[in-house]
Formats: sequence, C-alpha cells, structure tokens
Amino acid sequence: MAKTVGVDLGTANTLICVKGEGIVIRSPSVVAINRDSREILTQGAEAKRMMGKTPTGILAFRPLKDGVITDADVTAGMLRNYFRAIGAISTFSRPLVVACIPHGVTEVEKRAMEDAAFEAGARKVSLMEEPIAAALGIGLPLGGSRGMMIVDIGGGTTEVAVISMGGIVASHSLRVAGDEMDSSIVAYLRKTRGVLVGESTAEELKLRVGVAHRELDRGTMAVSGMSLQRRMGVTVEIASGEVREALSADLDQIVLAIKQTLEQTPPEISSDLYDFGIMLTGGGSLLPGLGRLLYERTGLRVRFAKRPLESVCNGIFRVINQANLPEEFLHYRER
Repeated sequence: MAKTVGVDLGTANTLICVKGEGIVIRSPSVVAINRDSREILTQGAEAKRMMGKTPTGILAFRPLKDGVITDADVTAGMLRNYFRAIGAISTFSRPLVVACIPHGVTEVEKRAMEDAAFEAGARKVSLMEEPIAAALGIGLPLGGSRGMMIVDIGGGTTEVAVISMGGIVASHSLRVAGDEMDSSIVAYLRKTRGVLVGESTAEELKLRVGVAHRELDRGTMAVSGMSLQRRMGVTVEIASGEVREALSADLDQIVLAIKQTLEQTPPEISSDLYDFGIMLTGGGSLLPGLGRLLYERTGLRVRFAKRPLESVCNGIFRVINQANLPEEFLHYRER
C-alpha cells in the first residue's frame, strides 16, 4: 500500500512525516556531491559538518535558498534518499507526497517543488502553504472567524500571516531569516573586527550568545577566524551585544513586515489580533529577547509555539492523518 508522506523542505532543515507514524526524519538540508559527476556522496548532519572544509573534488552545500529550490536535481536526489530510507519507495509502490511552500511563491517555484518530489519517486504531489501548516501544527483553531497572526521565522524566509476562516487574510513573506542573520554576523565581524569567520561559526555565535533585546546579555564567546590585516588565524572574544548589533537590521525588517501586515488587515480582524497577539514559531523564534522586542515595537503580546522547529511538519501530519483528506488544503497533481 502506498504511503502518504509529508515533507517540510526547509532551507536549513528537512523534516519528513508519515501517515500513522509521525515525524520520522529530522535532518539538515545539506548535501555533499562529487563536483564532476554530481553524485550525492552524503547528506544531512554529516554533509553539514563538511561545509567549508571539502577538498577540490567535493562540494557541500544547501540545494535551497530563501525557502525555494535552487538545484532541482540535487534536491530530488536528497528527497529520493530519504524516501528510500523510510521505505516509501518500492518496485510496486510510490508515495503520495504533501509538501509545504512559502506563501506567495511564484508558479515557477511551486512547479520546481512538485517536479523535485516527482523526480524523487512520488506518485501524486500536493502543496500546502507554510503559514497554514504551521498554524495547524501549533493547534490553532483555523475554522473560526477569529483572526490570528502567525510569524514563522525559518532558515530562508520569515512568513507573517493573518489567518481567519481557514485562510490567509493578509500576509508578508520576507527573505530575511536565520541564514541572512548568519551572513549579517559575518559581515559585521569583517567590518568592525577585521576578522573573517565562516557562516557555521556565525551560526554558533547566534545560537550561543545571540540576543534580540538590548537589556539581555549572554556573555562572550571565543571564535577563530582569519585576520584580514595580518592574513593569519586569530581567536577573538565576541560579546553578546556585538551579535545583537549585527542582527539589528534583520530584526528591523521582520518588525517592519509585521507592521505592514497589520496595515493590510481589515479593521474587523485587527481587534482580534490585539486580543490574540502574535504566535511565534520556526527556529528563529528561539532567539532570546525576540518576544520582548516585538512586544515593544508592535504593542502586541507575543506567544511561542511549544515545538517551533516542528510546527510545519506537525501541521502536515495532522492533515494527512485524517481519514478524508481535506480538499481545501490539498489539491493533488499526478504524473
């Protein structure tokens, strides 16, 4: 019997769930390939450890950027390996796949996601918008008339959406999220300290000492990089406040996106939002002080999803686990 598989194909991480089983794969969206043959050598956590350290003949990279596919063949190969690992592909069976996409992507980007799933072995493919899936995964009541705002800060995109009556009333999709924050830290240290660090080091800085609010301090962290002046390796202590300063422009853009979405929201729903507040999810919501910053800048109270990294995949799982798949969410295309 064909399996029904849910795919949260994110810029930073890929999560896969199976109907009746739950989430079965949590893995970084990174692959290592042979540069000449483009054969996938490894993927996931092992490939992520190789980023920035590979020899000439091997390339370790993410085949997605800003929430959309940039290398279709490698993405399809990565998904195919995951489908095989969970036993979704066999000689006589191919899976039904439900995959998530950012809200507001182009038809070309939607088709790229569908084609990657088909090339990976899917028999049928349906797409869901991430804000709807995230809201379902958090457990928000989508069927009612009460308006709710959800802010999903992932690796490649930040999705801001106001949801009412099971649909998106107003939204803003911003290609500023975790990856862009890492790049901002790299640029800041290069400019202010004259030190070049890799994006993996920048990500570790963000996770260990990063803050969003000026009144928080998580201490310092020693990082190794290359001095641009001396052209040799150095170790420097980076303070929590420096990381906050590096992230300030990206956080300003997220706040602006929330305000713009509020401006697009009908007056009848605006009052609901001031009662409900903002629901934060996605890996970026784990940045300490972010809720406090958003409250001060928007005036809306902030709530946090219990499992922010799994919200989208849990939402897909809720849908595919129903006896009758809801047509308002799923429209399968078959090849």
